[in-house]
Amino acid sequence: MGDPRPDGGWRGFAALLAEAFGPDTGYTNLAVSGARAADVRHRQLSQALRLRPDLASVIVGMNDTMRSDFDIVAMRDHILVTVGSLAAAGATPLTVRMHDHSRVFGLPGFLARPLWRRIRRLNAVYDEAYERFGGIRIDLDQQPWVWQRETWSIDRLHPSESGHRRLAYGYARTLSAAGWPVVQMPSVERDGVVVPSTATDVAWLMTKGVPWVVRRGRDLVPWAATMVMRETRVGASPMESDMRARQMP
Repeated sequence: MGDPRPDGGWRGFAALLAEAFGPDTGYTNLAVSGARAADVRHRQLSQALRLRPDLASVIVGMNDTMRSDFDIVAMRDHILVTVGSLAAAGATPLTVRMHDHSRVFGLPGFLARPLWRRIRRLNAVYDEAYERFGGIRIDLDQQPWVWQRETWSIDRLHPSESGHRRLAYGYARTLSAAGWPVVQMPSVERDGVVVPSTATDVAWLMTKGVPWVVRRGRDLVPWAATMVMRETRVGASPMESDMRARQMP
């Protein structure tokens, strides 16, 4: 559940993880490109519950952090309802703690700092979900491979094949340690898909990146403006102060 890779060039981490449990393991991908926390709750959750899964991955929120209408209160509600409903139905939730994706994007400081603050607020929600409903999670900010260029697709937002494989391996290792019947660990070796490079980055920018910016332009400009204004603002609202207090020791 959540936001999948941008194309069908390789198998996602969930498919690779399902294979780790053997050929008789069922797997359904409900993720939709560009999904936000509200989409997962209102469009994907009911489908997932009908499947009665043993494991259910809920990795969503990064898209929300990059939108001008970012609302941590609403996101918290969506994520907690989603994870809680799955856990109540007998599924073990697979979640994450997000990394500082501004480093992956290579954003300048005036955009990187407010984006990282938003991601930390998202992590506070995932912390609460884990504390309340349990499950298996991976702290991406503590994984060295997260900072390697080959981990990310050309758009630098979605994982590459290598990224999906490493995430699947991390979940399989953690699940195995928790007593789940992992038959074979997912391989972290690529199947030959082209590794992102300067040439492929430029090609993607011209064929897909620019059109994407044009489509998202109405939201990207307000997003950037909002980030800059909040970066220069003095003080914080009560909700922001509360979320920061919950995130920071």
